[in-house]
Amino acid sequence: MPKLAANISHLFPERSFPTRFQAAKDAGFEGVEILFPYDVPAQEIRDALDGAGLKLALINAPPRDVVPDYPALPGGEEGFRAAMEAVLTYAAPLAPDVIHVMAGYAEGMEAEEALVDNLRWLADLAPDQTFTIEPLNLGDQPRYFLSDYDLAARVLERVGRPNLGLQYDSYHAQKIHGDALAVWEKFRPLVRHIQLGAPPERTEPRLGQGPVYFPALFAAIATGGYDGWISAEYRPTTAKTEDSLGWMSGLGV
Repeated sequence: MPKLAANISHLFPERSFPTRFQAAKDAGFEGVEILFPYDVPAQEIRDALDGAGLKLALINAPPRDVVPDYPALPGGEEGFRAAMEAVLTYAAPLAPDVIHVMAGYAEGMEAEEALVDNLRWLADLAPDQTFTIEPLNLGDQPRYFLSDYDLAARVLERVGRPNLGLQYDSYHAQKIHGDALAVWEKFRPLVRHIQLGAPPERTEPRLGQGPVYFPALFAAIATGGYDGWISAEYRPTTAKTEDSLGWMSGLGV
């Protein structure tokens, strides 16, 4: 059965960061994801997770302050690999279920070759850690290399490592391909992590409203055998994050 996580980089913005963990637990989440936690000592996050009885579902990598070191940048292998070794050291006490590896900003076959080579290296370096890659839409992330799901599937096939999979995001899937449900149905076997957000502004899912018909998407997830994390990654439109969580009842988890 899927597990619910709250992205506390976006949710509970009305609260201080340290208090978001307990707020997520109180709201019914089993875990949290933190996009870029590296400014906070790992032990502080470990203590907050333990105090609230939560698991860490996901973090992003590499850290944002090492922009030249994305894996799809030809010639950036040394920097990327040093950055990821530091990420794995930081993540060790946190034990995130998933580390999302951001591809970076590049284009062309040289970028694909660099990405494939770097992901193979990373997957082999930490075979017990699950990693994901995620397509991001070019409207939000101009020149982002991994900008559609077919390309992501090709990269995964070329890398060919069992601990690397696809990250599905309803917001980006809809923005890229125009049909988030069709993307889920086509690429479901590759998915290791789900994130939910509603276009056009990455807000909370609204059951029966908007360009993504979330009841159908939720039903497809429920019947597809997926048992990983489903993470709320959106910007609440409500003053209190708790008032934005009506969509949770539609998941039936």
